[in-house]
Amino acid sequence: MNAHAATAKQQLLTHFARVAKALASPVRLELLEALAQGERGVDDLAHATGFPMANTSHHLQVLRDGGLVRSRREGVQVIYSLSDETEITAVISGIRRIAEAQLAEVDRIVRQAFDSRDNVTPVEPRELLKLARKGEVTVIDVRPAHEYRAGHVKGAINIPLEELEEHLVQLPRDRDIIAYCRGPYCVLAFEAVEALRRHGFNARRLEDGFPEWKAARLPVARLGQRRG
Repeated sequence: MNAHAATAKQQLLTHFARVAKALASPVRLELLEALAQGERGVDDLAHATGFPMANTSHHLQVLRDGGLVRSRREGVQVIYSLSDETEITAVISGIRRIAEAQLAEVDRIVRQAFDSRDNVTPVEPRELLKLARKGEVTVIDVRPAHEYRAGHVKGAINIPLEELEEHLVQLPRDRDIIAYCRGPYCVLAFEAVEALRRHGFNARRLEDGFPEWKAARLPVARLGQRRG
């Protein structure tokens, strides 16, 4: 390798590290998860994640500098979205899988906080697609309504978790109910499945969540974008 090529490679690696550094924060990973549900304004992101507005703005700037998000103005609001939904979701999923497989502490947390809540095998995305096309399951999206409007599993019914109890009479009892939410560690689907089972429904979770479904290029529907 000549000196020029070596220098070019070093420059590239520096930029690759810049992207990795932008990912190296639990706050920024949570913001990316929120943006994987659909584009959102800074105040909406701050409210959704519970972070202070100034802190949220700072981390969004780091993500933008790292090429992970893009922004646009809508009146006085700055609206953010993922720069590449498929690739960014795949990268974060890869980080998660490595951590689960290689870090004992991660494995312990997953087993205690998530696996212990549900010992029924979740439904894989392509299995769900087959079951839904045959009309053998009812799919419910338990995320907030604005996230559902921004994008959801095609054919899914939106029943936010806090409204589930009042909509139980609308759900069929002659087939499985499959619930999903924001991702593999989103507790909304766990809580929905627990509530459904208490009321006698056969209920399971979708493996992962909506961002992974979308990244796999499975059927998605939208009702409009959230402004916030």
